[in-house]
Amino acid sequence: MKDVFRSISMAFSMFSVIPMPMIEWKQENMKYMLSAFPLVGAVIGIALFIWSHICARLNLGQLLFAAGLTLIPMGISGGIHMDGFCDTCDALGSHASPEKKRLILKDSNAGAFAVISFGAYLIAYFALASEIEPSSNAMLLCCLIPFISRCMSGFTGLTFPSSVSEGLLKTFTGAASKAALVIVLVLFALSISFACLISLLAGLLMLLGAVLFALYIYFMSRKQFGGMSGDISGYLLQMTELILLAIIVFTVKAVGL
Repeated sequence: MKDVFRSISMAFSMFSVIPMPMIEWKQENMKYMLSAFPLVGAVIGIALFIWSHICARLNLGQLLFAAGLTLIPMGISGGIHMDGFCDTCDALGSHASPEKKRLILKDSNAGAFAVISFGAYLIAYFALASEIEPSSNAMLLCCLIPFISRCMSGFTGLTFPSSVSEGLLKTFTGAASKAALVIVLVLFALSISFACLISLLAGLLMLLGAVLFALYIYFMSRKQFGGMSGDISGYLLQMTELILLAIIVFTVKAVGL
């Protein structure tokens, strides 16, 4: 049981700005780290739910509400996944060889494609978020997005081939318990089931969108980079969240929830 709590603490220490007790950086303490990763998403979802209620209670404007939906996930995560998104966009935009792309991923400097992609992402996410009503079923589905995206990130990290022999992702997957994958799949199934209870159509479309994008990442990462890395996992997480938000918005507009 100690391994579980230590893994949860390490997951929050690594993937959020939430203060946690200091845990020794060793393999035994990382057994369930990737399976605990979605719990960070659960905290973000709760924060989004609280924000939506504050906005509804105070009758705040739609733009301010949308700004919160856009910035709260990055604020709690510390931007660690957005960093991977930007690095991956920089590498993809270079149209270089897989070897060169892997070098770009390791470069701490932000190139032009990273800046352009970051700006485009924020505009797209903010615009979609502005279509969500604070007190609605759509908002409840939005609260599930950070949890689902982290389930997919954990799943792909544990199962997809890696492009590197070392690095954070390799460290986490190498230390993972055999039960970690089962836990992630169970958490993913529960989150999709809850989404389907809110709206069957939206839940199924969210499942389809998350799975199809994961398949794209599988083939893209192998072709463009030789396999997965921590940066590509961040890219997958951020794009999954954008895709799921788009699915929710267009479902609401097309058929309602």
